[in-house]
Amino acid sequence: MSPALLALWLASPIFVGPALAAAGRLSLHPENPHYFLFRGKPTILITSGEHYGAVLNLDFDYAKYLRALASDGLNNTRTWAGAYCEPANAFTIAENTLAPKPGRFICPWARSSEPGYANKFDLNKWDDFYFKRLNDFVTQAGQHGIIVELNLFCPFYEESMWRLSPMNAINNINDVGKVARTNVYTLDKNGGLLAIQEAMVRKLVTELKGFDNLYYEICNEPYFGGVTIEWQHHIAEVIVEAEKGLISRHLISQNIANNKARVEKPHPAVSIFNFHYASPPETVSMNYGLNKVIGDNETGFRGTNDAPYRMEAWDFIIAGGGLFNHLDYSFTAGHEDGTFVFPSSQPGGGTPALRRQLRFLSEFIAKADFLHLHPTNALIHGNLPSGLTARVLAKPGEDFIVYLRTPAAPQPNGQCRHENFLDQQVSFDLTLPAGEFTVDWLDTSACSVLQHQRITHQGGARKFLAPAFQDDIVLHVLKK
Repeated sequence: MSPALLALWLASPIFVGPALAAAGRLSLHPENPHYFLFRGKPTILITSGEHYGAVLNLDFDYAKYLRALASDGLNNTRTWAGAYCEPANAFTIAENTLAPKPGRFICPWARSSEPGYANKFDLNKWDDFYFKRLNDFVTQAGQHGIIVELNLFCPFYEESMWRLSPMNAINNINDVGKVARTNVYTLDKNGGLLAIQEAMVRKLVTELKGFDNLYYEICNEPYFGGVTIEWQHHIAEVIVEAEKGLISRHLISQNIANNKARVEKPHPAVSIFNFHYASPPETVSMNYGLNKVIGDNETGFRGTNDAPYRMEAWDFIIAGGGLFNHLDYSFTAGHEDGTFVFPSSQPGGGTPALRRQLRFLSEFIAKADFLHLHPTNALIHGNLPSGLTARVLAKPGEDFIVYLRTPAAPQPNGQCRHENFLDQQVSFDLTLPAGEFTVDWLDTSACSVLQHQRITHQGGARKFLAPAFQDDIVLHVLKK
């Protein structure tokens, strides 16, 4: 990024939150940039969304899907722009929404009159119907208070994916894209695709400039398939340049790693650092000092049972994360209400019951003064049973949230091993100030309060005895 452009970006409203707050557009919260500000309210994004084909798959009824998310009390969805799609058998996903049936794939580029792939694409022309569909998708999401993560690009994990891309020379009339799939997202070996990619990004940014419920992710899982960091930074700068005339700008997300990694030399235009399968959520503490949102925006590979994903969500949010998106395979074309009963071969899970549990998390954390809560695990002391972990999110002196959980390891049959703890089997000390407190123990599975009491404390360590629970439990101590 040139010094002049960098200076312009650093002076933009994304870095001076109040200007964006006035506009209502999604921004980092000016008081605590680990979280969002959206339409004047502090916001954490928590959702359980479909497999990213809502716009590019013409058979997917996104209006029904968005109504389902809103009904479930969830506020985020992730969708692919259309430079990438998948074959029907990819990753053993049944009824994969990223694998449209023949002739049902739509993307930013218009099809030509030349036969091949239901007519080859012309990368110099836009598909007006696609942009109408995309605009309507973001519009309807906004009407439901749902924020859209628009993922611009995705690496080609296998040749079968690359053979389906409009950027592959076999699928376009523009004589570009005669490269290996591992060279597509590079600055110097892309076979003429960089200019095509830049134009697509500018077109999307221009089309969507007026929406407040949107942020851009540069590339899904760029740590696969030869995607270079230089190319990622370049795409971020293309977004910056395309939005330089706007009063307020959209946030940019970078997908960093599976599980965890320390972000080195972060690009100044990136405000959200997303991870996949981030359990345990060690990557939050590793990158908390960036003072940006740390997200876990894809889950899976822990069986098809709800428990591991519910626990991943609570663990990540109580660790200080600001975004959680479970990849929910119960949303398919024909089952946009999230009722598809998937086989045990799925690489993940998702059910109406899990979405109720995520809503319970979302509503609980929204009622807390989370802007002033910070990870403070040092407040808890004592020897917990083997395998049980504790995490604390607190506003010192006032509000204390303790999350206890087991590993919930997946079994060969796709289910997980549940662990039960008897009444008062689990105990620990929590450091509290002197005063009167309400104490609630929460059942994250049943979405209910297990136990409620009031206590008076003289200050210092206070012993707590957990009621009987399975897998995980929450303690909420609030000063009166």
